[in-house]
Amino acid sequence: MSPLVRKSALPFLAAVLLAGVLTPAAEARAPRDREIDRMVQQVDARNIGRIIAKLASFGTRHTLSSQDDPVRGIGAARDWIYDEYTRIAATSGGRMTVEKQSFVQPVSPRIPAPTVITNVVATLRGTQDASAGRTYVVSGHYDSRCTDVMNATCDAPGANDDASGVAVAIEAARVMATRAFDATLVFMAVAGEEQGLYGSAHYAQQAKQNGVDVQGMFTNDIVGSADGENGRDAKAVRVFSEGVPTSETPAQAAVRQSVGGENDGVSRQLARFVNDTADQYVPWFDARMYYRRDRYLRGGDQIPFLQQGYAAVRLTEVHEDYRHQHQDVRVEDGVQYGDLLRFVENDYVARVTQVNLAALAALARAPRAPGRAAIVTARLTNDTDLRWDANPEPDISGYEVVWRATTEPQWTHSRSVGNVTSYTVEGLSKDNFQFGVRAVDEHGHRSPVAFPAPASS
Repeated sequence: MSPLVRKSALPFLAAVLLAGVLTPAAEARAPRDREIDRMVQQVDARNIGRIIAKLASFGTRHTLSSQDDPVRGIGAARDWIYDEYTRIAATSGGRMTVEKQSFVQPVSPRIPAPTVITNVVATLRGTQDASAGRTYVVSGHYDSRCTDVMNATCDAPGANDDASGVAVAIEAARVMATRAFDATLVFMAVAGEEQGLYGSAHYAQQAKQNGVDVQGMFTNDIVGSADGENGRDAKAVRVFSEGVPTSETPAQAAVRQSVGGENDGVSRQLARFVNDTADQYVPWFDARMYYRRDRYLRGGDQIPFLQQGYAAVRLTEVHEDYRHQHQDVRVEDGVQYGDLLRFVENDYVARVTQVNLAALAALARAPRAPGRAAIVTARLTNDTDLRWDANPEPDISGYEVVWRATTEPQWTHSRSVGNVTSYTVEGLSKDNFQFGVRAVDEHGHRSPVAFPAPASS
């Protein structure tokens, strides 16, 4: 007999197992949403190739390059992206709006003079009153650079870094614009990334100041090729996520250090959701989790969102080729350098787009994660007492308690507990497992997991 199961609990657990209530988490995922299947299949690698080729054709998209030349520079790229989103918005029945979010970036280490930076933002408004304020963001950065980050006139086609990520956001918008979602989706192309993450920082700061409820952000940066200097992997993309929140307060750190949770911040839960959703809807392609905020010596547009306390992850190809990033276009010792269009694989970018789209659609159709989830620590017990706030959505059918061993990377077990706001897991000690709670709607859509904080009463 397992030491985790009390003798007195055996009849109950046997009945639960027979009823199918206690199951491995992988088997308890949301029922397949056929509309998400159709969206995944509608991702078009040829259209993605068209977008990347057009962005690369502007010669340079450096943040300090021309803003009024109609054919070369960041201004031409900005206007073309805006027109693309506007055409897509016309298919949305009025639910998608498009804006140029412009601001003046003051002088800084990589901005020698006050410079206008513009994000191009397409917003698909949610249709459920209780969820429309909940927002999910997908982005790529449309600025580019060559070897000298201050050289605004050199050829910098930026096909992989990061026309590929912009193409993900535009193609996802094209497929999703004609559909309705409970929550709001934002498809964004930001500038100023290479100069200091300025575009994404402005959006995230404005969102925080305006009380925008960003529940998840995906940045796609360098998602254009399966080939790298150290290998090839055409069947996976890296999903970087932090475990300990960047915005953690000293009080929160003290709690975490006492009870654990280093692998359970909101961004890590978001990454788990992406991984699980990709496994369900894009089984031919792995959204592979990496337990760090970003790569060594690099950073991306997810970081300003993390600094504002939002959940955010970065998607990047598995094997990178640094000869094709941040390089002047040249041939040296017989080797071609530069971020050229010929090194981008449209089919690979399409698979990354499918991962983004499936996760965004599942998030926007599911409830939000339960609020104020807590493990009650008022008594010494080998049971685990959980509580949480009721979700605001009108179509909630109930909740699931999930758990895993403290050393497991993924949730391994799930139990449906009904439409309640507290539950005691008998015979499983909170000292031995990590627990979480997620909401389920009437269609079976599951929210991301809410990780409970300890509460003494």
